[in-house]
Amino acid sequence: MIYVGLLFSVIKSGIGHLSFDFLLTSPENAGRSGGVGPMIVSTLLILFVCFSFVIPIGLGAAMWLSQEFSQRSFARRGVRYSLDVLAGVPSIVFGLFGNILFCQILGLGFSILSGGLTLACMVLPIFINISEKCLRQVPLSYRQAGMALGLKETSILFKVVLPVALPGLGAAFILGLGRALAETAALIFTSGYVARMPSSLLDSGRSLSIHIYDLAMNVPGAGRAAYATALLLLLVVAAFNLLANAILEKGHFGGAK
Repeated sequence: MIYVGLLFSVIKSGIGHLSFDFLLTSPENAGRSGGVGPMIVSTLLILFVCFSFVIPIGLGAAMWLSQEFSQRSFARRGVRYSLDVLAGVPSIVFGLFGNILFCQILGLGFSILSGGLTLACMVLPIFINISEKCLRQVPLSYRQAGMALGLKETSILFKVVLPVALPGLGAAFILGLGRALAETAALIFTSGYVARMPSSLLDSGRSLSIHIYDLAMNVPGAGRAAYATALLLLLVVAAFNLLANAILEKGHFGGAK
């Protein structure tokens, strides 16, 4: 009932302010009026940077962890334990880590690039864990059939296992996307607060989640805009989760027809 009440409150307070103009225009009067166009662009760029690193690194790690030769190795156990620990680390810790490493040590400053790389570090453990499970749930008979045809282990992985596990991998991507989209704490310390249209990845960019936080905490009289932005973000995250569930149900983790 608490969740229903929260959802009803957001919809009731934000639906009247949500429009195409709100999605396309820039904020005015500190966000009390105008829209969230620059924040949508900044959010998309941050997600692009994030998954440009998450997909190749995460998929490669998942493929290595799912292979038979790595199942009992000390390195695999160490990686699995590290992933479990990282998956439980609070997002604000990732934000502080990203601020020190990307903003200060690497000299990227408060930028979309720093925010995307920080999100990549945070999403990787989730993406790797789900992807590994998808790859390992492909029926053993598929691998045995490939071996009977004389295929090498690498060929079996790329030509047999990956195509069958593709629905589950797609769901892992969408779930990771939803997780990154709603993140706030990690981006406050890395991507910055600037509410203008970014011109490059090295520009500071305000994500939708940070925009909600700023309107709610720092801008009196911006309640309607904050609720409308929250409703927009809620609808997108809900759509991603529904899409992931639909993909998983259709794919059956290797039970493709």
